[in-house]
Amino acid sequence: MIRKVLIVGYVWPEPESSAAGTRMLELVRLFLQMRCEIVFASAALLSAHRFDLTSLGVVEKSIALNCSSFDEFVKDLQPDLVLFDRFFTEEQFGWRVANVCPQALRILDTEDFHSLRHARQQLLKIAQKKYVTEKEKQSIGPVTANAAELYQVMHNQDIALREVASIFRCDLSLMISEFEMQFLQAYFSVPARLLFYVPFLSPVIVRDDSLPDFSSRQHFIALGNFRHEPNWDSVLWLKHRLWPLIRARLPQAELHIHGAYPPPKATQLHNAKEGFLVKGWADNASAVMQQARVCLAPLRFGAGIKGKLMDAMRAGTPSVTTAIGAESMHGNFPWGGAIADDADAIAAAAVALYRNESLWGAAQQSGFNVLHHYFAHTDFNVLLQQRLAALADNFAVERSNNFIGQMLRHHQHKSTQYMGQWIEAKNK
Repeated sequence: MIRKVLIVGYVWPEPESSAAGTRMLELVRLFLQMRCEIVFASAALLSAHRFDLTSLGVVEKSIALNCSSFDEFVKDLQPDLVLFDRFFTEEQFGWRVANVCPQALRILDTEDFHSLRHARQQLLKIAQKKYVTEKEKQSIGPVTANAAELYQVMHNQDIALREVASIFRCDLSLMISEFEMQFLQAYFSVPARLLFYVPFLSPVIVRDDSLPDFSSRQHFIALGNFRHEPNWDSVLWLKHRLWPLIRARLPQAELHIHGAYPPPKATQLHNAKEGFLVKGWADNASAVMQQARVCLAPLRFGAGIKGKLMDAMRAGTPSVTTAIGAESMHGNFPWGGAIADDADAIAAAAVALYRNESLWGAAQQSGFNVLHHYFAHTDFNVLLQQRLAALADNFAVERSNNFIGQMLRHHQHKSTQYMGQWIEAKNK
């Protein structure tokens, strides 16, 4: 039975800043529904936009990297389940948990397949090297490599080896993308029993009749945390290639770019004459999304499912994105807007949605259909609780069936553990 949960956070959750923050808050609320005692620990600095977990009755604990004080903390806590926020935290703290609290379930919340995103980013950089000027580099289209081609890039990369090893070491990994689950099984030989598909845990609101209609909305919106590299890259593509194409056909339209932590290099792109407005932090992301007529999310690389596109569908705002942007976001259902990888096609679709109320309305309805038929067809909250309960009841058998995981944990104790202990001794 799971009664005490330790969450080791890569950062403190910021649900208003990123989809990752929203995801973590969903997991916290899931454990609260299970009537668990929760401790959230992180080595990150406290952030201005972080959610106050203590308001939910969660205990917050600051921890240190490469320090045996964490061992004493976990030994005293004796959690039944430890959730690692992304594989980086499992690398740092997983071996410590296994040493002092071996009976605790070890769950990895992947957020997305980081090494997949990294591989796509590397392919984009390689393609950009063929060009000289910044405008040329930022005008090329997104990565279109298929799964087999991506594996050839990833199979010997350090980040992929580390991330897949982390998945094997854990009792269960939570996945938000069906494509990534299939990719891990087909190309990295990860057993299906180690993966659990759970895109969202909070109720998916299919439609809100109070949403502003076509005539009440104006302008375009791009939304996303600037610290997330795919978001920043999409702003560059918009600036140098896509927005000039759209603006030429809609000279009065504006693009409002919202997101947490805009760096100076982003705010310097602000140009009122071009209608390219870098607005930064939005106090209410849902409200600004509802005011926009069309959402632009031209991702040239990335992974997982995209919070900004979920926000758009919930707000009834048609979106224009790339194949990577829409990956694992709609199944076989028509997209709530348009999907294109060619700059001219993206611009044409954006202009058509902006001008044509009938087309816009149909796209909005398609977005509602995706929410209802693809995301809301299953109560993932209940399914995850059932899977965790079954795992708790049979963890010894499940671990014995995961020999590769046992082998990797053994060798991790001989490498990561000693490296961590060496750094701790050096710091003293």
